[in-house]
Amino acid sequence: MERRASPKFYPSPYAVIDNFDKYGLSDDGFEAEIRSLETIAHDETAKNLIRIFFLQEKLKEVAKQSTYKAHHVHVIGAGTMGGDIAMWCAMQGIRVTIQDTSIDRIAAVVKKFSESLKKRVKERVLVQHYRDLLVPDMKGDGVAFADVIIEAVFENLEVKQTIFKDVEIRAKPNAIIATNTSSIPLDEINSIMKNPSRLVGIHFFNPVEKMQLVEVIHGKQTDPNVMNDALAFVLQIKKLPLSVKSSPGFLVNRCLTPYLLEAVALYDEGVSPAMIDKAATDFGMPMGPIELADVVGLDICLSVAEHLKGTVDVKIPESLIKQVKAGNVGRKSGKGFYQWHHNRPTKPPVIAHASLNEIVIQQRMILRFLNECMASYREHLVSNADQLDAGVIFGTGFAPFRGGPMHYAEHLKHPMVVSILNEYTKSFGDRFKPDAGWTEGR
Repeated sequence: MERRASPKFYPSPYAVIDNFDKYGLSDDGFEAEIRSLETIAHDETAKNLIRIFFLQEKLKEVAKQSTYKAHHVHVIGAGTMGGDIAMWCAMQGIRVTIQDTSIDRIAAVVKKFSESLKKRVKERVLVQHYRDLLVPDMKGDGVAFADVIIEAVFENLEVKQTIFKDVEIRAKPNAIIATNTSSIPLDEINSIMKNPSRLVGIHFFNPVEKMQLVEVIHGKQTDPNVMNDALAFVLQIKKLPLSVKSSPGFLVNRCLTPYLLEAVALYDEGVSPAMIDKAATDFGMPMGPIELADVVGLDICLSVAEHLKGTVDVKIPESLIKQVKAGNVGRKSGKGFYQWHHNRPTKPPVIAHASLNEIVIQQRMILRFLNECMASYREHLVSNADQLDAGVIFGTGFAPFRGGPMHYAEHLKHPMVVSILNEYTKSFGDRFKPDAGWTEGR
């Protein structure tokens, strides 16, 4: 149980185990369970987890303004993200055509899908049914028939613009035209389109199968009806849709990047990766930021950080640049800040830093996170604080039992957050300067 949930943060399962160990299935055991539940139900963890459940339901409700249903999805790009998006949509019973310039990449997706089906679907007839839903399409013929077209190629503005210039001509008038970009603003991508109001962002997170959240991005010119249809489509494929205003990094990457960069900055100051990760998991994060950066890919982290320049106070740590130049991009290359074997990191023992204690290490990372969340809230990237909390929890795994970053900041009290940020600004630099939203309100 401790591998799944820390007793420090999640007392409920341990109370169940303790009661059963002490009383078994006796009448005394049932009475003890009632008393235990009465105490735990009023615990801060229980209140916050119940809050998260209702936040999740609110995201679903927003998506029910449209009755749009997709029967055919066309995915452009058979890389990791494109392939996983195509497979996920096919598993929801939707016909999917997948396009790429490389037949080998398409073949790899088809093979991966077939192997996944054998593990997940017991009935052989259904295995073949789902397999038939995923159709290789090198020429992109599916564009003309698709209800939803999702571009999922690498982060290059010119390449994406070329794709959408062609897609706009060939797509059905009512088709949703979407990009899975993780950081490029929609109003840059759609500048070459004759009707930029058709473009919407449908941003999945890696791994697609496990991550519940999908950011649905609207640019300045995105048609509200297109936006509502895109939200409905995301709900149709059993994901949680979050409406986000287009801005570099959108919401999740915008908030997450300063946190990851601060972790790498600590690494550059001589703090061991294992110590950095321990400080984060001791706060309640499901995974430490150094390990997370390796999992996401250091090349992706660097790309997002570069796109955020000018929007966020970003100073890219030297070690991140060096790792990427050396080809050490994390789990997918077998080496990043950790060595990786069979998709698992080899972590050295935790070594305390000579001058920075764990509390300071933890606060530096979490305060950068909270400060960027406040900036995103002040800039209206989402409609309210609840949506921001939901997006960050389901998009980054931010310690769920704390109720979300904005909720947690309310718990700490804003003046205290500002006080610590000011102290850290003096000690560690202007990147800790408190956002105006802490004192001005939204």
